[in-house]
Amino acid sequence: MTDTTDDIAEEISMQAFEDDCRLLGSLLQDVLHREVGPRFMETIERKRVLAQSAVNMRSIGMEEAANLLDKQLATDISKMTLEDAVSLARAFSHYLNFMGIAETHHRVRKARHDENLSRSCDDTFNKLIQTGVSPEELYDTFCKQEVEIVLTAHPTQINRRTLQYKHVRIAHLLEYNDRPDLSHEDKEMLIEDLVREVTALWQTDELRRYKPTPVDEARAGLHIVEQSLWKAVPHYLRRVSNVLKKHTGKPLPLTCTPIKFGSWMGGDRDGNPNVTAKVTRDVSLLSQWMAIDLYIREVDNLKFELSINRCSDTLAKLAQEILLQESESEDLHSEKWNSSINQTLLKHQNQHISALPAQLPAGAYLPACTECSDGGSEYPVVKVPGNINRQNDKKSPVQLSLSLPKTEDGGSLASPTSQSSVTGSQKLNRSSSSQHPAQRKLFVESQIGRSNFQKLLEPSLHQRPGFTPYRVFLGNVKDKLLKTQRRLELQLEDLPSEHDPREYYETTEQLLEPLTLCYESLHSCGSGILADGRLADLIRRVATFGMVLMKLDLRQEASRHSETLDAVTKYLDMGLYTEWDEEKKLEFFTRELKGKRPLIPLSIEVTSDVKEVLDTFRVAAELGSDSFGAYVISMASNASDVLAVELLQKDARLSVSGELGRPCPGGTLRVVPLFETVKDLRAAGSVIRKLLSIDWYREHIIKNHNGHQEVMVGYSDSGKDAGRFTAAWELYKAQEDVVAACKEYGIKVTLFHGRGGSIGRGGGPTYLAIQSQPPGSVMGTLRSTEQGEMVQAKFGLPQTAVRQLEIYTTAVLLATMNPPLPPREEKWRHVMEEISKASCNYYRSTVYENPDFLGYFQEATPQAELGFLNIGSRPTRRKASTGIGHLRAIPWLFAWTQTRFVLPAWLGVGSGLKDACDKGYQEDLKAMYKEWPFFQSTIDLIEMVVAKADIPIAKHYEEMLVSESRRALGSQLRSELQTTEKFVLIVSGHEKLSDNNRSLRRLIENRLPYLNPLNLLQVEILQRLRHDDDNHKLRDALLITINGIAAGMRNTG
Repeated sequence: MTDTTDDIAEEISMQAFEDDCRLLGSLLQDVLHREVGPRFMETIERKRVLAQSAVNMRSIGMEEAANLLDKQLATDISKMTLEDAVSLARAFSHYLNFMGIAETHHRVRKARHDENLSRSCDDTFNKLIQTGVSPEELYDTFCKQEVEIVLTAHPTQINRRTLQYKHVRIAHLLEYNDRPDLSHEDKEMLIEDLVREVTALWQTDELRRYKPTPVDEARAGLHIVEQSLWKAVPHYLRRVSNVLKKHTGKPLPLTCTPIKFGSWMGGDRDGNPNVTAKVTRDVSLLSQWMAIDLYIREVDNLKFELSINRCSDTLAKLAQEILLQESESEDLHSEKWNSSINQTLLKHQNQHISALPAQLPAGAYLPACTECSDGGSEYPVVKVPGNINRQNDKKSPVQLSLSLPKTEDGGSLASPTSQSSVTGSQKLNRSSSSQHPAQRKLFVESQIGRSNFQKLLEPSLHQRPGFTPYRVFLGNVKDKLLKTQRRLELQLEDLPSEHDPREYYETTEQLLEPLTLCYESLHSCGSGILADGRLADLIRRVATFGMVLMKLDLRQEASRHSETLDAVTKYLDMGLYTEWDEEKKLEFFTRELKGKRPLIPLSIEVTSDVKEVLDTFRVAAELGSDSFGAYVISMASNASDVLAVELLQKDARLSVSGELGRPCPGGTLRVVPLFETVKDLRAAGSVIRKLLSIDWYREHIIKNHNGHQEVMVGYSDSGKDAGRFTAAWELYKAQEDVVAACKEYGIKVTLFHGRGGSIGRGGGPTYLAIQSQPPGSVMGTLRSTEQGEMVQAKFGLPQTAVRQLEIYTTAVLLATMNPPLPPREEKWRHVMEEISKASCNYYRSTVYENPDFLGYFQEATPQAELGFLNIGSRPTRRKASTGIGHLRAIPWLFAWTQTRFVLPAWLGVGSGLKDACDKGYQEDLKAMYKEWPFFQSTIDLIEMVVAKADIPIAKHYEEMLVSESRRALGSQLRSELQTTEKFVLIVSGHEKLSDNNRSLRRLIENRLPYLNPLNLLQVEILQRLRHDDDNHKLRDALLITINGIAAGMRNTG
């Protein structure tokens, strides 16, 4: 149950925060007064006052008085009409969202104004040097650091993207409101803007009416890059470079990328039949298209900025050659076109010589350093090729329906057309001599008027200065980017495209080459100050984002590969693969992987599921490691699971290479086993040892993956399998064992942490999590997922993104150079085993063995109704079963979070700690908390989630919704929660929960007057809905309460 506040556990100015809450709250009141009338406003205020009074009574120990007030509030709510109930839910939901916006804004404010911000690069570098680390060692270690943040489409982002954008606009207005130079008139205009945003929010439907497709989810991730990370990354790297130079005397190398980004959006097919091979291919191409589009914008800005004529001899010579080639090309072209057409198209040369670009680039008037804080509230969205917008709409014809940025000549890169795909192709290749004359004529006529308008924007001849080499040279870069973009459009439409490597940018290195040449030229001519601005930012973006923005991981369950190999071995009369023992499988794989021929015949006939697996490997072969990151195997349990993917990957690359008549692009994908269940975590080290003992595999890792083995550990399913405490301990031991296994064979290891947003799924403060890993598990490398609502919360604003990147950077650096302490003595491990055993037994006996638990869960929570939220493309269950085992971890956590019981994050912990204390380990536990970072962070996270749990609210759900025969179980569960609270406080030495984070405690308390009524309202609606389950208005009302509670808890699942 992580709170975004927790991730930076720093004091914020409560006074300033409350001022902003009051401002937004008063504006919401004004809007509601106008929208719903004064009578209803009195109703809302009565509910809020009752809730606030109950909170106040409970805070001073007057539990009976608080219960009476809660009952009165519940009675009032039960008498409300459905229309009033919806309005109440919406009003309180919006206010809780406003509180979240204000919290985020004040963390940004603190980061901006605090010169000695903890966990900043400056603070961390200084501490390391003070502990005796030499500047040279610090510099070398940091420059070799590799951190990758992987954004996933896990369905925990409950807000529509429209609402997210409006929230960001409000955050920008709050930031603008902080300016000390605002006049009275400016303030009034700002308030008017805020009123408009609040009004628009109220009049906007909060609910998603359709499930997103995997492509929709991918686009949401790409928009995070465009609107936030694109600005944050160069700002962050500038900051790092300056601080590194301050402490070591050397800046960060220009193409050094201590942090990168990956994605699962459109690649994670584990249990999601909607993610097909075609979807994965299209999402990857879309990501490349968007990267090129962003680079085109930046090159435009650079052309405007670099108006100087001093350059190196090398660059001057290249620019002259470009002009000469264009002149010759246009002379040749002019022989085929009549004179009126020539006047339209012959202006490219003049554009290169002109003083200014014909059209001022967007944002060109802003200095590059303001990109993270310009306070703008406009969010330009790249309009992407239209064919993939509705991937699953089989009625859509295959056509090139594009709405793209304009080229320099004023025309579109491609125009929407109702003609066939051939017509679209011709428009994209309009310089081709094979165009139909009628099509050529249509295109030319459409350009003539635009050309005349464009001339009015250009300087007259006598105003044009002489030769501007950077503009000529960058114009050529832009031309190649445009051609690259056009080629991607053709690939998206499955149309043939010419393959002349000289005409396109295919690799990051190819694009970096001309930009680096400009950089070196500027420095050589004494213009280094220009080189280190926008140009350096672009080079750093290219180095970080490459040609794809975020490399796409592929993920599939191990059993799907086994089914595929079953079909292959059966077809080849080799028996059934799944009936072989592990040794026979390994012998088979080793033999086949050493061979040079494909295993799978092209003529093989397979089921649709098997074909989908094979098609996915073909897409991976066609696009290669330049587009994709890792191939993750979920539910991996044996060495054969890894070799199965290696063989299928090798076979697909051989087949595709033969069809192309050339090697496949890039290299093979990293194959990453994901160990999730407790059983698989315990075997993880043995599996890695078995793999590395195979000569072929070890040589493959050294040759193709730079001697790096990547291993993923899953937090969600392990927690659902055995409880949070046992999962944490098994994950710790598994990482130790995997690190030891790789060390035995001289192989480096990168651990990939599949952490969710909530504590029940491994979430929690990033810094705390990294600093509590086993010693040696973070040696300069780390991969970690960021999921759902955490992506928006951490990276939705450039300023918060910069801070998060800095936290990742400094935490990994500290864990590498100053590793966390291991348990001081072996006895501590024994104590952990005792706690884990008792905790796991209690958890499993309750969740999996108590016959009443499943029914209690289904009645006491809105689990069954969560499917109506339309927040993700994948099903809530892996298989068609009503049991807990096949329920995904997210709805499991989400449902308990809604009732404020948050059961999965603490169940069993109290019993485990009590058992250890009863056995005489109390003093050991206190010492472990003080001296062992892992144990301390585990207890702190449990304490944090217990502080957010609310027994009276959870009990109200039970009393109103659960059958009387099952209520004894609820009493038992509440007793376990109280036991957990008692023993967590004993171990931590705190007097009350969250005693070490009073800012968080106060923030939680501030939400309760709005959050508690939403819970009581949700119970009332659930009661009504379960007697009238086809009532769509009731269903909408329930979903609005779910949204509001998620906003108040700052978390879903």
